[in-house]
Amino acid sequence: MALLTTCGLTAMAAPIDVSIYADEDYPPYSYVENGQLKGIYKEILTGAFKKMPKYNVHLIPVPWKRGLSVLETGEGFALYPPYYRPTERPYMQYSNPIFTELVVVFCNEAAIAKKQLKMWPDDYFGLSIGMNSGFLSGGPKFDQAVKAKKVRLDSSATSRSNLLKLLVGRIDCYVNDKLMIESEYKKIKSEPNFAARPLSIQETSEVSTELVFLGYTNRDGGRYAFKNDFIQEFNIAIASMKQTGEIAKITNSFLDNN
Repeated sequence: MALLTTCGLTAMAAPIDVSIYADEDYPPYSYVENGQLKGIYKEILTGAFKKMPKYNVHLIPVPWKRGLSVLETGEGFALYPPYYRPTERPYMQYSNPIFTELVVVFCNEAAIAKKQLKMWPDDYFGLSIGMNSGFLSGGPKFDQAVKAKKVRLDSSATSRSNLLKLLVGRIDCYVNDKLMIESEYKKIKSEPNFAARPLSIQETSEVSTELVFLGYTNRDGGRYAFKNDFIQEFNIAIASMKQTGEIAKITNSFLDNN
């Protein structure tokens, strides 16, 4: 009887509370609207967590650089959606891939009127390039060009601020995920201040395809005793969702309704 009681208590153990940080300004993947966290990745991860009953996961939206900082110090457990950057972010370990993004360059048509832009980043020397603060999207050659002052990197905290600067000519080009740029551009075009104005930007180059992950801190010093089990459970959940087509269904449904 004592053994049965012990087993019953073990089976009824309360789920472990886990906090995971999310980029608050990366539409349509991860963003806050009317005080609520939304986005394709929020839906995908929520679906995965439903398959992990041992854990009660809380998603906390934060500025991207803040999310990186708490992982670097070990204060935060996990963050989404980083690209794989082991050299630049040695404090992070990664889940199995969740999604694949296409990173592209959009430019202000007036700024590039006399430019032939075919090769990234060589053909962009002399231009100002916008990027979200804390993002590492341009690739190693671009990073070298920035250090050599062949291009000027102009970072802003939000996707919207970067795109607005591009539209009014304060930067020449903007690098980010294609779907993100197109989604934000569509929103801006629908606003009264911009509806009647010609908004002339165009996609000029593909930079890379990037796998997206859930990133975990590796500087917690054992603070998160459940980490290895959580990583394994999450990877199993994501693999199941890919196999059943659930991730593709979430993505298509989200885009159709937004």
